[in-house]
Amino acid sequence: MPALVLLGAQWGDEGKGKATDLLGGSVDYVVRYQGGNNAGHTVVVGDQKYALHLLPSGILSPGCTPVIGNGVVVDPSVLLSELSGLNERGVDTSKLLISGNAHIITPYNVTVDKVTERFLGKRKIGTTGRGIGPTYADKINRVGIRVQDLYDESILQQKVEAALDVKNQLLTKLYNRRAIAVDQVVEELLGYAEQIKPFVADTVLVLNQALEDDKVVLFEGGQGTLLDIDHGTYPFVTSSNPTAGGACTGAGVGPTKINRVIGILKAYTTRVGSGPFPTELFDEDGEALRRIGGERGVTTGRDRRCGWFDAVIARYATRVNGLTDFFLTKLDVLTGWEQIPVCVAYEIDGRRVEELPYSQTDFHHAKPVYEMLPGWSEDISKAKSFSDLPKNAQAYVKALEEMSGAPISAIGVGPGRDETIEINSFI
Repeated sequence: MPALVLLGAQWGDEGKGKATDLLGGSVDYVVRYQGGNNAGHTVVVGDQKYALHLLPSGILSPGCTPVIGNGVVVDPSVLLSELSGLNERGVDTSKLLISGNAHIITPYNVTVDKVTERFLGKRKIGTTGRGIGPTYADKINRVGIRVQDLYDESILQQKVEAALDVKNQLLTKLYNRRAIAVDQVVEELLGYAEQIKPFVADTVLVLNQALEDDKVVLFEGGQGTLLDIDHGTYPFVTSSNPTAGGACTGAGVGPTKINRVIGILKAYTTRVGSGPFPTELFDEDGEALRRIGGERGVTTGRDRRCGWFDAVIARYATRVNGLTDFFLTKLDVLTGWEQIPVCVAYEIDGRRVEELPYSQTDFHHAKPVYEMLPGWSEDISKAKSFSDLPKNAQAYVKALEEMSGAPISAIGVGPGRDETIEINSFI
């Protein structure tokens, strides 16, 4: 009954897509359990690059069943566009399953997201503007539209009317926007119903039966630990729970079913959007990391903010997720530096702090305390085993492992599917 959770251990963009894809050939189901099309994964297969935003990375693995769980918010237009794009490239998407309990991102959710962010001005969160937050807000406020509602026109009409009663007041009286017509929204949503229907299933039942039948199920988180609505750098976070606990609620599988929790760590640190970032670089090193690492958001298209590795947040991710393993990505990007700084602690108001402060104010004022590690100049992209790495690269990995609190079981030495060193098997 192997059930694994794979998630980002930083602020997202750590390379989860590659990690999921590598495991895809060994697993029977890959499940997205939270987020929406605000989470981008890049997967390189041979000379082909795939950018996935909503679909689980397992959709690229023949024999694997990709699942969109109940905790995901689904934009039907994005879903159908992604499926069409993959079909045109010869990818079989017919095995996809979508939870009937997943919530729909409606056109008015997207509108509210964009106008609210614009209204906040300098206080903006840095959302993707794709309606994610407003959709989760509707879910919590119990006025959300679920996938299953597309198949009962009367229920759909009632729910859209209830949601727009308040939202149109907001749009017209606060934001000076035009009201959104109920019938127009209903008509658009119903237009997606038949196209999506072949994929809709009771995914909670499917996944629990799969585990009972000793199938291997991989739960794939979007974003990262520090963007978790409860455990991230609030309010500069996403609107769901990318942490390991979110896999249980977002897929309907109990915590006793989870065997391993794998955290994806970049060999340095990046962040997209607003919010504190202690190791952020504003110099040539930061620009070099951005350029060499190709640090541009898959979904947002925005340049990522870059900084040195932060062991404080890695330890935090280990603790809140119960991590059993790390997958270290993009080690190759660090090739060429004579010395590589690693943040081992923070200085806050003259105090040395080795754990993530719970206070937003303290974290905002945290200054990194660095330890310098020797770098390497050798090309590591062809390395197939840990011993193939230069001694200084081996020492860097071992130091990060000791500082982070969980074993590093795999290392990415390039973007390709085969450019990975596996130290310990995840399955």
